[in-house]
Amino acid sequence: QVQLVESGGGLVQAGGSLRLSCAASGRTFSSYAMGWFRQAPGKEREFVAGISWIGGMSYYADYADSVKGRFTISRDNTKNTVYLQMNSLKPEDTAVYYCAAREGYRYASGNRDYARQGFYDYWGQGTQVTVSS
Repeated sequence: QVQLVESGGGLVQAGGSLRLSCAASGRTFSSYAMGWFRQAPGKEREFVAGISWIGGMSYYADYADSVKGRFTISRDNTKNTVYLQMNSLKPEDTAVYYCAAREGYRYASGNRDYARQGFYDYWGQGTQVTVSS
């Protein structure tokens, strides 16, 4: 069983930045596929960013079109933590942000399974991000 704990949410003005963190339990974190999703009021949960192991020390990162160029996903395997750096925030980024994990996944070129909610086995409790205009 993998436990995920998000932190770093809050209230920020448009144009500002926040960094979300997600700490994961488990001994094989380096091989976990990790994702960030968000859910705004009245909307479905949507993919934001994902980072998956390619092999060796390399990882593949991908983003939703709505956040490309503004958000960056990264990971520190020594801390079992994945981050989401969010810059140039907009009011439409307001949502509850969720961290998700799947154990033992190796990225295959062209495969975007990591963008699907059903791909992940474990979810965090969510952290609120509110961007004021």
